[in-house]
Amino acid sequence: MSKFIQIHTLTSYAPANLNREETGRPKTAKFGGFERLRVSSQSSKRNWRVSDVFQTSLAEHIGTRTKKLGVEVFNYLTEKEVKEEDARAWAIVIAGVFGKGKKDALEIEQLAHISPSEKAAVFALADQLAAENRGPQKDELQLLKAENQAADIALFGRMLASSPEFNVEAACQVAHAISVENVTVESDYFTAVDDLNAGKGDQGAAHIGDSGFASAVLYNYICIDKEQLVDNLSGDLELANKTIASLLECIAKISPKGKQNSFASHAYASYILVEKGEQQPRSLASAFVSPVKALDESENVTQIAVQRLESQIENFDSVYEPCADSRQSINVLTGEGNFKSLQAFAAD
Repeated sequence: MSKFIQIHTLTSYAPANLNREETGRPKTAKFGGFERLRVSSQSSKRNWRVSDVFQTSLAEHIGTRTKKLGVEVFNYLTEKEVKEEDARAWAIVIAGVFGKGKKDALEIEQLAHISPSEKAAVFALADQLAAENRGPQKDELQLLKAENQAADIALFGRMLASSPEFNVEAACQVAHAISVENVTVESDYFTAVDDLNAGKGDQGAAHIGDSGFASAVLYNYICIDKEQLVDNLSGDLELANKTIASLLECIAKISPKGKQNSFASHAYASYILVEKGEQQPRSLASAFVSPVKALDESENVTQIAVQRLESQIENFDSVYEPCADSRQSINVLTGEGNFKSLQAFAAD
């Protein structure tokens, strides 16, 4: 079993606003002295976790990341005809196992990532309390589990400030995706028309606004520590392989949700390279320190980026010795490779 699985992707996006900053403008970053479009790793991971691909393939192995466990428990208890006062008090105590509660509230202060087995234990306890019409005892509140079967927690980790012994070290590192080329964020000025305004008196728009957008080819880099992943999943190698295959499909096919209704910015990766080995991981982002630029209409930015990546791999291997034991790729531009085969390679 290879320790590290490194995934490199190139994905072309037509005009879009994939991931916004606080002003609504697409996120950017300076790299090599030039402005690049950027999608944060937080955005990528969130969209992968909640995607149909992930939810379908790993249905019984996905945790819940929430501040509102206490609200769910309260609603559950009241549905079982527990008095509201008691249900509220018991729900606050149970939610407090997963984080410090807000003052006089059912919510906890920070997001807690709760595994399916922990959630099942919470509601089994709620059933018992409702049946016996009593509050939880101290020994019944051992609801946190060290053994874990939640694929998303195993991949991306969790931190519980009040119970650090149940923290999980992330097995998957995700870079912020950046564009391989220099980008200019443009502004889309738009108006909305009132259907019932016949335009006889007021010919103005009912609403005006503007929205930032940009187009780019994004390079993304993901590194999975498979040993850590298997350890996080309590030694379940089969589930680890299933998790890797599902994650790779998400990486290839799931786009950020920002402004999807306005831009329909769904894109599959045009190029994916998977590397496996024991060697220390390294990103290939340095291939794009100088931004890619098509000199005329006969050149394809994505194809140039693929050439840059493959050249960078050869140079790293030449200088440092081979940086991976085995590699496999797909290239939509040339029609080379097969995604199912790539999944099998990554998850083997």
